[in-house]
Amino acid sequence: MFKLLRDLLSFVMAVVEILLTMRFILKILGANAESQFVNWVYVNTQPLLQPFQFAFPTPSIKGGFVLEFTTLFALFAYAFMGYILQQLLNVIDGHENAHSH
Repeated sequence: MFKLLRDLLSFVMAVVEILLTMRFILKILGANAESQFVNWVYVNTQPLLQPFQFAFPTPSIKGGFVLEFTTLFALFAYAFMGYILQQLLNVIDGHENAHSH
């Protein structure tokens, strides 16, 4: 049961990290938001950034290049939360296994 939860958590966290990394790279390279793919990435990662919105400045350079510190922070925050949840599942699973013997 806990292995399934750990695997599911790992999968979800990997998808979140990949999407946020893609967003960061697309923003910093000044990708055209009118492109269907770029727009899809921006729209689907926006809810992930909501808790961190306006926490950091978002400097931009002429030509549309944007350094989104919020996305960078979200990458680290979600990775940290995923790590904490994985450790919590490990502790609970270890506790369960200790009681079943």
